[in-house]
Amino acid sequence: MSSFISAGTTRDTAESTIENNGFWPDIPPSDFRERHRLDSTITSARIEGALLAAMATVNRMLRHWQAEKVDAGYPTVDDIPVPVWQAPGVFLGLYHRAVFSTAHASLLERYADYDATNSARERGEQLADPADSYRRDAAWAISEIEGRPHSTVELI
Repeated sequence: MSSFISAGTTRDTAESTIENNGFWPDIPPSDFRERHRLDSTITSARIEGALLAAMATVNRMLRHWQAEKVDAGYPTVDDIPVPVWQAPGVFLGLYHRAVFSTAHASLLERYADYDATNSARERGEQLADPADSYRRDAAWAISEIEGRPHSTVELI
């Protein structure tokens, strides 16, 4: 009789919170793991690296918006008044969505090359769509923070 024993699904508690720039919140990798259902088959080092790179990308994209808010007298995202039509904490939620989606897309792209066989190529093709979807989610979250439409269409 044989049975399947899952390995690597326990949470690694050695992950430390990733420090942010003071305007945006620090990011605990455990929040990312929980929200995106990622178990410990993805190492803490990979999670932390993906989150750090995602934070750098999202912070760069939002740098002008952040500077505008700081100049207006709001030193952190928590100090910004929320428009009456939005739920409390909307900017923080959208920021997390942008960072987590960017990090998850990056991880999907990296794990596509896990196997050097023909199945790796097929798996890479299968993972391309979800990675693109996560990147779209991140772009939309950034657009929502900035108050822009999700897409721009211009006539040539």
